[in-house]
Amino acid sequence: MLEIERKFLVNNVQACLEMATASFAIFQGYLSVDPARTVRLRIQNNHAFLTIKGASSSDGTTRVEWEKAISIDEANTLLPLCLQGSIQKTRYHVPFNNFLFEIDVFEEALLGLVLAEIELKSAAQKVELPDWIGKEVTADKRYYNSSLAQYGMPT
Repeated sequence: MLEIERKFLVNNVQACLEMATASFAIFQGYLSVDPARTVRLRIQNNHAFLTIKGASSSDGTTRVEWEKAISIDEANTLLPLCLQGSIQKTRYHVPFNNFLFEIDVFEEALLGLVLAEIELKSAAQKVELPDWIGKEVTADKRYYNSSLAQYGMPT
C-alpha cells in the first residue's frame, strides 16, 4: 500500500507523446485535501476509483495509498460531495528503458501543464531519464494533483 514515485515537468511534449502506447481521459474530484489524508474520486474510461493517500515523506517520494474500484453509479453519487476544483487530464503511457512513465496532459484551467510520473520499487531506485524530462518537482507540493485542483497552476 505504499506509493513510491517521482514527478517531473516535461520539456518536450511532442517527443514524449510520440512514444505513447496508450492514452485515456481522467476526471478527478477531491473529498478531502488535508495533506495528512487526501481522498480522491477518479473516473477514467467508464471506471471509477476512490483513493486515500497519506502524508508524503519529506522528499515527496513515498506515501500510503489505498485505492478501491467503485461503480460509476457510486461515483456519480459522490461527485456532488467533492470540493470545489477538479482535475481533467489525459494520461499517456510512455515506456522507456524498462520503466513506464505516466504523462499527464492537463486541461481546463491547467492547460499547458504536462507532468511525468514514474512509480518505483524503492525511493533509492536509480532511473535513467529520457531527454524530454525537465525539472524534477517530486517534493514540490504545488504540483500534487490535490493542490492543483485547489489552487490552480503553480507560478
